[in-house]
Amino acid sequence: MTSTLGKHEFSVLDSEQLLDSPILSLRRDRLVMPGGGQGAREVVEHFGAVAVVAVDEQGRIPLVYQYRHAVGQRLWELPAGLLDIAGEDELTCAGRELEEEAGLAARDWGVLVDLVTSPGFCDEAVRVFLARGLFEVARPVAEDEEADLILDWVDLDQAREMVLSGQIVNSIAIAGILTATEVMAGRAQPREVAEPFAFRPDSLASRRQSAGVSPDMKKINR
Repeated sequence: MTSTLGKHEFSVLDSEQLLDSPILSLRRDRLVMPGGGQGAREVVEHFGAVAVVAVDEQGRIPLVYQYRHAVGQRLWELPAGLLDIAGEDELTCAGRELEEEAGLAARDWGVLVDLVTSPGFCDEAVRVFLARGLFEVARPVAEDEEADLILDWVDLDQAREMVLSGQIVNSIAIAGILTATEVMAGRAQPREVAEPFAFRPDSLASRRQSAGVSPDMKKINR
């Protein structure tokens, strides 16, 4: 007997946009479920993001200590940011964020890991880069939460211990630090930066660009 498990097509019957805000949108899809029934699923639409593990010649990485209002606490994180500029590729965005948050640029780039952060309700996906061959550049004047962030250099091995001890809880930082540890120990190789970012979300960005919201896709009328 041939099993049909894992073969159902969850086709979308209709969609309703429930909320539209500068950095995300919320929609409700009605899907065809196995057995012929229907079910509603809410999806938080996101621009996607990038993050950077920047390793210097001493094996240290910059970490930022930044307030995150959703959890009401400051968290240790990697330099990171949204893919919110229309037409900007992931590597360009990563270079911009590394400059803005750490005052650094890099000569050597690779891809450490792609991750889908909360697939149960959100289409956010993040590409984490490895940056080496670092040099200092002028850091732009910070605004909003970034005006309060602390930048600190930490040995990569110490950052790994901070993950394992629970001091670092940001999932993007955890994934980036642990994969960077494998690469720097010679047990893995970074991927090419030209490799397509298959999970990069498109729904929110496409809708904003179709409405003429460009280049900064966050700038909508509220």
